[in-house]
Amino acid sequence: MTPLELLAPAKNLACGIAAIDHGADAVYIGAPKFGARAAVGNSIDDIRQLCEYAHQFSAKIYVTLNTIVYDDELDEVKKLIDQLAEIGVDAILVQDMGLLEFMDGKPFEIHASTQTDNRTAEKVRWLQDIGFKRAVLARELSAEEIAEIHREVPDMELEVFVHGALCVSYSGICYASQHCFQRSANRGECAQFCRMRFSLVDADGAEIEHERYLLSLKDMNQSDNLEKLIEAGAISFKIEGRLKDVAYVKNVTAAYSERLNAYIRKHPEEYCRASKGRCEYTFTPNLNRTFNRGYTTYFVNGRQPDIASFDTPKAVGEFVGRVKEIRHDSFNVAGTASFANGDGLCFLNSDRQFEGFRANRVVGNRIYPFKMPAGLRPGMALYRNNDQEFERILSKPSATRKIAISIALRAVDDGFELSANGVSVHFAAEHQQAQKSPRENIIRQLSKLGDTIYECNEVDIPEDFNYFIPNSQLSDMRRQLVEKLSITPPEAVGDRGGLSNGPIKRKVGEGGFGEYTYLNNISNRQSAAFYGTNQLTAYELKGGEGPIMQCRHCLRYSLGYCVKRGGKRPTWREPLSLVLGDGRRFRLEFDCQHCQMNVYAASAAFGLNDK
Repeated sequence: MTPLELLAPAKNLACGIAAIDHGADAVYIGAPKFGARAAVGNSIDDIRQLCEYAHQFSAKIYVTLNTIVYDDELDEVKKLIDQLAEIGVDAILVQDMGLLEFMDGKPFEIHASTQTDNRTAEKVRWLQDIGFKRAVLARELSAEEIAEIHREVPDMELEVFVHGALCVSYSGICYASQHCFQRSANRGECAQFCRMRFSLVDADGAEIEHERYLLSLKDMNQSDNLEKLIEAGAISFKIEGRLKDVAYVKNVTAAYSERLNAYIRKHPEEYCRASKGRCEYTFTPNLNRTFNRGYTTYFVNGRQPDIASFDTPKAVGEFVGRVKEIRHDSFNVAGTASFANGDGLCFLNSDRQFEGFRANRVVGNRIYPFKMPAGLRPGMALYRNNDQEFERILSKPSATRKIAISIALRAVDDGFELSANGVSVHFAAEHQQAQKSPRENIIRQLSKLGDTIYECNEVDIPEDFNYFIPNSQLSDMRRQLVEKLSITPPEAVGDRGGLSNGPIKRKVGEGGFGEYTYLNNISNRQSAAFYGTNQLTAYELKGGEGPIMQCRHCLRYSLGYCVKRGGKRPTWREPLSLVLGDGRRFRLEFDCQHCQMNVYAASAAFGLNDK
């Protein structure tokens, strides 16, 4: 039977616990430093607490150490890895091959972060040969490409993103933020270059698009494609969002947990969840009611025309109807949605700009804003990007997770034995015959598991059991059993030695990326030794003359000018350039052989690779 894992994000301990409570089989979280979201580091003690909480449910905790590091940071990283090993984390996500030296023999798995640009079977096999247990695949892959990787490297665990924000460049090889702002995406400091407004101009300076968010993508939503991804060979389904709040984590985790459970119910002999426990919610999960930029399935079903969000990089939210009648201080909405005071609403105005506002007061379908938006017109589509009622529900305890246990009571020579899930406790006591059947009372007392993480689905008592046991003793037996279960949870994450890595193998090969050596992201002496060089070639240290982005998103295609895919023949003269409001230019190369768009800094050497 194949375990399926729902992997949820946590920016802090509270988010991590919420993720477990709402159905996550695993949680990924940042360490104090060296994670790809520098703004959300967590203390060792918080990570330890999260491990303890998760392991009760046989859920796992993965820590992100997926930045490149510099020579003067190596000692600090080594100490951090030693600390993470001591507190029982289940895996560490890595980008920098220089860190592998510190992980030999440690009691956790090593996962190759998506920052290592895992888009081919060759790369994944290379990672497996080194000693990685799992590869986090590039977000850009189709289900067919994932299936091909699984066929070629069947023993490698494959993790795929299923929900959340999308980077326009293949992860790990985006240098735009470093080039423009000296803030490295490979160091967890991305300045979100791709969410900026650009004009698109041709070689003659003619403007094709004026000040639009041409590199900004919608958010990924694969909730309808989980079956396809499972059948392709993925076993872990990752929700993006280590910068998101707890309400987002609760809602999205619950929504995907329900989808996974529905699939498993259809295939009970083939698949199971990777952790234990049944979740109950006080709300109905709804992905449309949580932060989103509009949704796309990206490339899972092949190239799609609707992946970009050219009009805004911000949350658009849920479509709630169309503006009907407008008065000087209010308007009404045609639609079935209900509204609450404080709702955040937005619309696309006639200048193709999103305007947002708050509802001060709501009377039925009539909305009184704090201030009437100037661009609002009858007939415009209205979206809600902050749902006050939904947020209110999620601000309170909104889920419980319980592990079902069967309790068995037996009489033994010198007393009684109480057991559940392979754990037992023994009580010395005299056998006193009961004057009337004790069964109902015993079942009632032993089933009272209260606010523990357990729920009793059966109390097994032999038919001939007829002994009196005081309620106080039954309560004590139940309490001790629960304590022992908590120390040794059912099917626990395990004998930590079973996760131990073998010797890390140095293997030079697929890690190289042609002529642009900076794409190896070598930033320290240990990484250089791994690749068999003495050169530190990271873009952050030396710059580079190659692309600063490699994108599967293609502006030719998105604007309807990909002749190869049935689009119009362009009338402009290439190369095209993206231009920021301050005049900085970035030239585009359309690599049709690989169906890829490369972005170059204006000063970089440029050679067309058009076919």
